[in-house]
Amino acid sequence: MSTNITLEKIVQKLPAKFNPEQSNNLSAIYQFKITNAAAFYLRIADNNCESRYGDHPDPDITLLMDEATLIRVINGEQDGMSAFMQGQLRAEGNVMLATRLGKLFSR
Repeated sequence: MSTNITLEKIVQKLPAKFNPEQSNNLSAIYQFKITNAAAFYLRIADNNCESRYGDHPDPDITLLMDEATLIRVINGEQDGMSAFMQGQLRAEGNVMLATRLGKLFSR
């Protein structure tokens, strides 16, 4: 993704960055609640990924952060574990799914 990244670009481009060979038949909903921007979710199933704005009624994991944290993690300027340890990211639900995100998407 480019250095001029926005939430809109993230939501649009994440499915194209998906690595189906890393999904191992994963079926999960990743909800992203962005405190100062629109919420969106990723649906991963059947070795495919789709993104949609809004709140999913039954996500497997919900990741809560602000837009700047999301952009730093997507750009590789900060890893998700670091954001979590610094209190910049919270996870609710099946938190083990969060550990798979880095492998599921290429930069």
